[in-house]
Amino acid sequence: MCLTAFEERLGSFSDAQIQPESLSSKLIDAAMTANSCILKTDNGPQLWRKFDTPLYRKFKLAHGFLEEQAVRFVRQKSSSLETNSRCPSLHKSNSLLENYLTNPNLGLKDVVGMGVDFLLAGIDTSAYSSCFLLYYLSTNQQVQDKLFGQMSQLSGKTVTSADYDACSYAKAVIKESFRMAPISVGVGRTLGKHAVLNGYHVPAGTFTVTQNQVSCRLPEYFSEPDTFVPERWFREDQTVDKKSVSPYLVLPFGHGPRTCIARRSAEQNLQVLIMKLVNRYHIKWHGGTLDSKSLLINRPDQPVALEFIARK
Repeated sequence: MCLTAFEERLGSFSDAQIQPESLSSKLIDAAMTANSCILKTDNGPQLWRKFDTPLYRKFKLAHGFLEEQAVRFVRQKSSSLETNSRCPSLHKSNSLLENYLTNPNLGLKDVVGMGVDFLLAGIDTSAYSSCFLLYYLSTNQQVQDKLFGQMSQLSGKTVTSADYDACSYAKAVIKESFRMAPISVGVGRTLGKHAVLNGYHVPAGTFTVTQNQVSCRLPEYFSEPDTFVPERWFREDQTVDKKSVSPYLVLPFGHGPRTCIARRSAEQNLQVLIMKLVNRYHIKWHGGTLDSKSLLINRPDQPVALEFIARK
């Protein structure tokens, strides 16, 4: 996430960065704390609007750390751009952050806000989506074998852009994982006008949340809704009893003007992840049935007990 937002690689899986006091660990903890506090402050008594409650102080501390790191990364990049402007031969990239910093319509506050949003919205969502995705692959060996078979026909150990485009089954696996275990219960919006929903009058200004997580498991919308079947997303596949699926049922990234700005990046990261792992390892599951627990976003309800066995 830091690489995408700030062009800064932390090496989160290195021996140093997996330690509790490392920057990677602190960023992960801060994002998880902030998201859990948002859920409680939104749904509980709104005393924090009038008093500096312990929960709100906890949120401010976590959010403040994320903002502090975002400011540091942005200033480092800004300083680097100034150096490169004096010595163009040193310029080597044209990153997202660089485009923001060189945009005359954006100030430092806008750029830092973008960075904080990336950290707050991207760390937990990417990690949890990866966990659910690997769980379904490890518990559906026929799916894993089919993905490996498609990978075997591609160029090699390194995933190229051509491989990425060609591996259609990986895309279907990811979409099916989003159906089975979406990262949130649905999409929240404030009604701009009065509406009648299922016979109930809902006045304008009411905050509503669509229940996509529930709808995606209903038999009236999906055949065998509790079974992991990536083939259901291939129109030409006649081996699966498919129903016509509304485009508004599976919305892991939201919809409309407020859709997730990092959608393409997230989808790409997930696809490259499973393509590389399945190509190199046989993945096995050693836990119970995995379910989700909602802390603003859905997270696994138990430790993710995966085993990676190197392929010969």
